[in-house]
Amino acid sequence: MITLTRTQLALVLVPLVALLTVAGSRLSGVGTSEGPSSAAPLSRIAAQEGAREGGAAVPSLVVHVVGAVRRPGLFTLRDDSRVADALTRAGGPTRRADLTAVNLAAPLADGQQVLVPVRLAPGAGPAATPASGARVSLAVATVEQLDELPGIGPVTAQKIVDYRTAHGPFRSVEDLDDVPGIGPARIEQLRDLVTP
Repeated sequence: MITLTRTQLALVLVPLVALLTVAGSRLSGVGTSEGPSSAAPLSRIAAQEGAREGGAAVPSLVVHVVGAVRRPGLFTLRDDSRVADALTRAGGPTRRADLTAVNLAAPLADGQQVLVPVRLAPGAGPAATPASGARVSLAVATVEQLDELPGIGPVTAQKIVDYRTAHGPFRSVEDLDDVPGIGPARIEQLRDLVTP
């Protein structure tokens, strides 16, 4: 049986403890790195997302998030993302955001702009009427907002929302032609008042 003196034991144990400490600290850092920042180039974000999925290219889309969010800008998201995912990537809504005017469950389309309006003070008028110069987003507009458009009543506004729910977001203003009750003349009337 080998017996070690205290000095010999210390010479063996001290480097062993130091080695285990270094290895433990490195292992504890695995998986805690931050994701890509919103300021990273879009192509690099898409490449990183594709690498995380085992090297296969993941379908992605780019959206522009503006309004009452903490970090407005362009974001690359997975193809099956919703408006809520875009708001999360933009740092979340601010305290003044009016989330009742945004359909958080709506699917996103490539090139879409997601507008989060500011909550109005009591007694103030609607935030985004066509008369104010702001365009109404077909992707997130409520029945009430669509009803304010010229030539669109509550029934047609509901048809637009129902069509969006059944077929996904509008990719262009021309897609309104597929909604029953809206024809080419009405589309031309709405062209400068709405966005996909």
